[in-house]
Amino acid sequence: MSYVGPDFDPPQPRRSRRGPLTVAIAALVPGALAGWLVWQAVGSDSGDGGGSDKAGSGASSSAPGSPSVSTTASATDAGKATASTSPSPTVSSSGPAASGPLKGKVVVIDPGHNPGNFQHSADISRKVDIGTNLKECDTTGTSTNAGYTEAQFTLDVARRVRTLLQQQGATVKFTQDGDRAWGPCVDERAKIGDKAHADAVVSIHADGSAAGNRGFHVILPGSVHAGIADTRAIVAPSRDLGERIAGLFVRETGSAPSNYVGDGTGLVVRKDLGGLNLSTVPKVFIECGNMRDSKDAAQLTSGAWRQKAARGISEGIVSFLHG
Repeated sequence: MSYVGPDFDPPQPRRSRRGPLTVAIAALVPGALAGWLVWQAVGSDSGDGGGSDKAGSGASSSAPGSPSVSTTASATDAGKATASTSPSPTVSSSGPAASGPLKGKVVVIDPGHNPGNFQHSADISRKVDIGTNLKECDTTGTSTNAGYTEAQFTLDVARRVRTLLQQQGATVKFTQDGDRAWGPCVDERAKIGDKAHADAVVSIHADGSAAGNRGFHVILPGSVHAGIADTRAIVAPSRDLGERIAGLFVRETGSAPSNYVGDGTGLVVRKDLGGLNLSTVPKVFIECGNMRDSKDAAQLTSGAWRQKAARGISEGIVSFLHG
């Protein structure tokens, strides 16, 4: 099974063996496939169709212009987040959680990169230990060709996800909320989820691949046991979390899984990301689309589409936490 929507190129040829991850998505979220088929038939209202710890392939490490970040989870793209003069040692918290089915559950959302990284190249370039090797603390992330930055995108979607999860009663914590001058580094991002004893952690990104490469993909941790990294206990639950997010992301956004990585499944396993290698709780990354492709960029810059993306991510988390 593959997901190919209007204006999407077919996925790259897959191995002859049927992909078990694709089957798992369909099994976990049967409604997603039905919704996808209906969407293909009648169309969708969603519009058309990085770095050292960037959750994508060919991610750009720079973006033009000085970034601005929306301070609310509205459809508005403008506005600037306030930043402290130095990195904050504290975790951005959600505040009191409402009563609901997820009361008592802790979710950490990791908005990829930071708008202030552009002004702190020396800080984010220093190396940190990710278990398998040393990598840069962080990068600036990528951007659309028009200058809408990944850091701006990830904060907006993260805040929307937070609102949706809080409505279900979850306690939501951020690794950063536009409230620090730069960072945190990828190792600290992992530690925030670990120290919170999070029931689930999701790192939100957008890719910076070549034009024509389209669609989303979810990054799952591979089995790593090296140095300070040991992911063996989280591989299975992280896969479950990632499969549920992938299926529900399709249903909510109408987007197809990546046509350039993942063999059409929307799932990729990696062992080179510090944010995954150093995690001791279930964690995945999601690349919501390719900012360097004009059709994907049209979606990523749409507030209405970002709300759909937030629903897909949050509903995947809810499904995982409900078991």
